[in-house]
Amino acid sequence: MIRPALPALAGLALAAGLAVAAPSQAADGARLFNLQCKTCHGDKSTPMGPALAGVAGADIAGRDDFTYSAGLKAKTGTWTDAALDAYLAKPMAFAPGTRMMVAVPNAENRAAIVTYLKTLK
Repeated sequence: MIRPALPALAGLALAAGLAVAAPSQAADGARLFNLQCKTCHGDKSTPMGPALAGVAGADIAGRDDFTYSAGLKAKTGTWTDAALDAYLAKPMAFAPGTRMMVAVPNAENRAAIVTYLKTLK
């Protein structure tokens, strides 16, 4: 009878580990954001870049306090995890003509930054 309980306990432990992963990933994302993104993306939009609070799930090029490039204005849809990942991976491929020149080539770093962006409200 103890053996059938072991897979259930292992599943609970795995679920508990996954619950802890998101805050850790967001913390890593915050660190990466501060190193790579904060120069252009602050608490308020500036000519260098839009503020990113609320960006996750928002319309692409949807802030009214920033003048977006033609490349981003031409995009439709919302900033999903996949769209944020694609933009961070290769900004010019995602939105030709974008003014964002900094890419995040490492997939784990992109995932951490996207997780962090989702915490910004």
